[in-house]
Amino acid sequence: MRENSQSDVSMYDAFAEEFLEHARDGAYNAYYDRPAVLAVLGSVRDLAVLDVGCGPGLYAESLVAQGARRVVGVDASAAMVRLAGERVRGPVEFRHHDLNTPMSWATDGEFDVAVMPLVLPHVDDRVGALREIARLLRPGGRLVVSTHHPMDDWRRLGGSYFTVERVQERWNKGWDVAYWRQPLDVTCDEFRAGGFLIERVHEPRPTAQMRDRYPDVAERLSASPAFIVFSLVSTCGQPRRSPSEG
Repeated sequence: MRENSQSDVSMYDAFAEEFLEHARDGAYNAYYDRPAVLAVLGSVRDLAVLDVGCGPGLYAESLVAQGARRVVGVDASAAMVRLAGERVRGPVEFRHHDLNTPMSWATDGEFDVAVMPLVLPHVDDRVGALREIARLLRPGGRLVVSTHHPMDDWRRLGGSYFTVERVQERWNKGWDVAYWRQPLDVTCDEFRAGGFLIERVHEPRPTAQMRDRYPDVAERLSASPAFIVFSLVSTCGQPRRSPSEG
């Protein structure tokens, strides 16, 4: 489940149960996005992790199983937060929170790392949300973000690749969703404005499990990526070097 503007919250609540069943074993969530994001994130053993847009807790479940010391999940959908709380056990808590507002319940540098899977396109104030996540990470902490590949949006929607606009579509089982399309350089500029530098860019390939379970989707994604994953490093609390310092 993705974070969204406050006016969209009831929409996500309406299909929370359906989304859980879809994402648990769906091609794009279970065999494409989650494996890629978790691989880029790496080991979380003994770390405090912020799960941004936690949905029904599928990421949190994996993070706890991998030995995270603490996991805090946030989502704009109360129904998703309820599902996550019912499903996931261990050193984890879930909070109902709209990313367009500050996370005033958390303190500076409280988390070691954060994940933000397929959330960013659904946030209106992306720079503000990124700045808030950067505040909550320790100096040099990492944020792993997955988002729509801008070339995939352009292929599907047409028009100019450089268009920045809010799009409304109907997905899967009649789910009405809204998200932002924008070119890659705008996204990268927002990362910097939000207090992050890009450490790594990863364009996921289909997993072996996807090839077995969803061969047609795997064939398509082998030639044309749908998502893109960024590993970002927080610059909050870090001295900035001048260009002359190299």
